[in-house]
Amino acid sequence: MTSTETAVASTPFPDAPGRSKGYDREAVDAFLERARDAFEASPDDSDLDSAEIRRTAFPVVRGGYAIAAVDAAVGRIEDAFAAREREHALSRAGARAWVGRSRNLAQEVLDRLSRPERERFDRVGVLSYGYRIDEVDKVADRIARYLESGETLTVEQVRSVAFRMQRGGYREAQVDAVLDAVVSVILAIG
Repeated sequence: MTSTETAVASTPFPDAPGRSKGYDREAVDAFLERARDAFEASPDDSDLDSAEIRRTAFPVVRGGYAIAAVDAAVGRIEDAFAAREREHALSRAGARAWVGRSRNLAQEVLDRLSRPERERFDRVGVLSYGYRIDEVDKVADRIARYLESGETLTVEQVRSVAFRMQRGGYREAQVDAVLDAVVSVILAIG
C-alpha cells in the first residue's frame, strides 16, 4: 500500500461528496485528538466538557470531511462526556444534588418557554435577520411538553433542529442557549 493509500485508509471520516464543502480536516483531527486526551484524563483534570463539545464548530472548506458524519461523531463524543460528567457528579455530590441541579435547569427552560407565543425570546431589529418566530415557537412547545409531561424528545431531535431566518426574528444566541440547556437536561437524565 502506498503512503497516499495508507493516509486515505486512515482518515476517520468520508470526504464531502462531489464538489461539496466539508469540515476542515486539520481542525476536525485536532479536535478529535484533544477530545481523546481530555477523555483519558481524570474528569477533574479535563480541559473539555460536554457543553464545550456541543459548541464546537469547524471551518467549512472544499475537500473536507463529510459534515453529517463528523456531526454524528461529535454528538457521540458529547454523549460520552455527558455520561462521564453525570457519573462523576453522582459520585461526588450524590443523586439528590445532581437531580436538583438538573431540575433547576429544566425549570429555567420551562419558565422561558411558558411565555406567550411570539414573546419567548428577544427579537432582532426589523432590518436584521433572526430565527423564524413560528418555527421556534413550534419547537418550544414540543420542548415544553417534554419537560411538563414527559413527551418523548431525544437529544438527536434537539441537535438537528434548524430554523429558517426572517427579518425581526428571534435572537439566535438566546434560542441556541435554550437548546443547549435542553440537551444538557436530556443528557443529565440519561
